[in-house]
Amino acid sequence: MANAAMAAVNADVARIEEIPVLDIAPFLAGEAGALDALAGELGHAMREVGFYFIRGHGVPQALIDATFDAVRRFHAQPLDTKLALKLNNHNIGYLPMRGNTLRTSEVQKDTRPNLNEAFFVKRELPGDHPDVVSGKRFRGANRWPRDLPGFRETVLAYVAALDRLAGSLLPVYARALDLPAGHFAAAFADPQFSLRMTHYPRQDVVEAGEFGLAPHSDTSFMTLLPQNAIPGLAIRLRDGRWIDAPSIPGTFVVNGGQLLNRWTNERFLATPHRVINRSGGERYALPFFFDCAIEHVMECLPTCAPAANPAKYPPTTYMDYLIWYQNRNYDVLKEQAGGDAAAG
Repeated sequence: MANAAMAAVNADVARIEEIPVLDIAPFLAGEAGALDALAGELGHAMREVGFYFIRGHGVPQALIDATFDAVRRFHAQPLDTKLALKLNNHNIGYLPMRGNTLRTSEVQKDTRPNLNEAFFVKRELPGDHPDVVSGKRFRGANRWPRDLPGFRETVLAYVAALDRLAGSLLPVYARALDLPAGHFAAAFADPQFSLRMTHYPRQDVVEAGEFGLAPHSDTSFMTLLPQNAIPGLAIRLRDGRWIDAPSIPGTFVVNGGQLLNRWTNERFLATPHRVINRSGGERYALPFFFDCAIEHVMECLPTCAPAANPAKYPPTTYMDYLIWYQNRNYDVLKEQAGGDAAAG
């Protein structure tokens, strides 16, 4: 048993060496030279791995724990109660078990529907907000459960903390891309975000093509994921190896997605990852996806298109890209559209 425990520790140490750990506390404290030092570390992580850990982030562990507890309480509700908040075309609400199938993966084809259920919230907008009133896509009002005391308050406190944390890292990304520290300020003046509160049931038998979450890369500029005591996340390194992400208490795992990858002309990676819950218990996860303003046009950054490497992608907006992505992957929305057409 001692040998097995030591082997597990050694495996975690090896994976930590492959996924960098960045201490952001000196930067957040405004220490001299900390911005550029952190930018150098972040740039290396995003060019070589596409994932990194952050410690010293300042988000209270009590708030993280309370949010995990809120997610468990939400998913413990009866299915009919959750279905009353079924996912809408703003990507807000409840996604049922096996409600989406990832069809945009570059590393795994012919996957089955994902073995998870999730509840999504976005920035809290009042019912009379102009975007809510006009029905602007991805700018709808959040949908909250009625009989979960404290759920809404806890989730809103958590997304507010993650919104601040993600926003604080923007100057680091700018400097890592050889841009002025304030370069992203205008693009993120009214940033989009989405919190996915996911439940992965135990997956004792892994059948071909079936995953808790199939291999994919995120769509986001930046994804932040708090540490989970139940393992399951694995990432695909550039050499094609899959490694299990280690658990480092008190940290967040951070990665880039397709929009960052396009914006940087592939200078920063959108690394594929997957989830399989072989733990024997239930697994919950809280990925927070952070993006620029919904109509900001993302075109190749000026430092990312030298003459030898011209821009590979046309400009796009968050709205346009997410509409394409959602139409490809969210089966539950196709079912609703079909039902609406039949009803009409």
